[in-house]
Amino acid sequence: MITSKIISNGIIRAVAVLILVALVLYFLFQIQNILIYLLVSLILTLIGTPILDFLKKKLKFKHTIATITVLSIYFLLILGFIMMFIPLIISQGQNLSLLNTAEIERNSLELIQKINIFLEQHHIDAAKVFNPNSFKSFINFNTVPNFLNSVIGTISGFGMGFGSVLFITFFFLKDRSVFLEGAKLLIPDSHEEKILNSAEKINLLLSRYFIGLLVQLFIVFILYTIVLFIFGIPNALVIAFLCAVLNIIPYLGPLIASVFAAVLTMLSNLGSDFQSEILPTTIYVLIGFWIVQLIDNNFSQPIIFSKSVSSHPLEIFLVILIAGFSFGILGMIIAVPLYTILKVICKEFFPDNEFIQNITKNI
Repeated sequence: MITSKIISNGIIRAVAVLILVALVLYFLFQIQNILIYLLVSLILTLIGTPILDFLKKKLKFKHTIATITVLSIYFLLILGFIMMFIPLIISQGQNLSLLNTAEIERNSLELIQKINIFLEQHHIDAAKVFNPNSFKSFINFNTVPNFLNSVIGTISGFGMGFGSVLFITFFFLKDRSVFLEGAKLLIPDSHEEKILNSAEKINLLLSRYFIGLLVQLFIVFILYTIVLFIFGIPNALVIAFLCAVLNIIPYLGPLIASVFAAVLTMLSNLGSDFQSEILPTTIYVLIGFWIVQLIDNNFSQPIIFSKSVSSHPLEIFLVILIAGFSFGILGMIIAVPLYTILKVICKEFFPDNEFIQNITKNI
């Protein structure tokens, strides 16, 4: 029989659970930067593990020396990135007057005016669509400086956390066997073998995925750079790098990169005639970018998103699509790694399920 005492105890327990959950979420929110450091360190560990194994097995490095070597490679790559791209980004910002709101507005309106004149010359009335006054009221030009300030803040925050990330990564690589032994103490004996097998497969697949992703971004960066150099676009390295980074966003990223490259191409050639120089150059750059994306979509991405995580291309496409509709751009970025983890876990714990057998047969 349900009494008032039982009901009150149940309410008290429910309230206590809600308070506990709220406190945990608040605590996680307060340490979100630390969680980000841990996540970045984990990704660097996954990428560095094959390099570490190569140094130990092929070059006979001792474990600690191999770990220090991997960290040194990371440090030199990031230092090289900073020395190479930060001055170029500053130069690009000065060339496009990105820190000057009035200059941004004037350049953009001048570009719109050139497009307007071009359309009028071809007997197309686009005054309403490209009316400078309506465009000015529709666009908040302070967005660009505000965005750059947030980027600078992010870079500054990364600089402060850089040492922390490398420190954490060092111990993730150096003491992974110690962490594994510690984890065994927390794992129930009945599930120990399955969990350890899952962890090993997840480590292998995600290592392949992240290394493949870096290779893909590097290939796209090189091809974008070649396209921009061919057509003489100023600061081609910076534009190519930013567009390549956008490729981290599956399917949607290349489209954003094309628009971004087209806008920067037009703004970089404002002093030229629109019909004879700006428009043809922009079209050629877009065609070049689309060719790069065609190569990437048919060669690079299938290898990374399919072979590296042992999944069918259609399967990956649907997973990314569902994640994108459900959680936006962030969902699209984390869809493949998270789906891979779930597949491995399902295979270990539900090996007799026919559906799971079908989708995990290549793992």
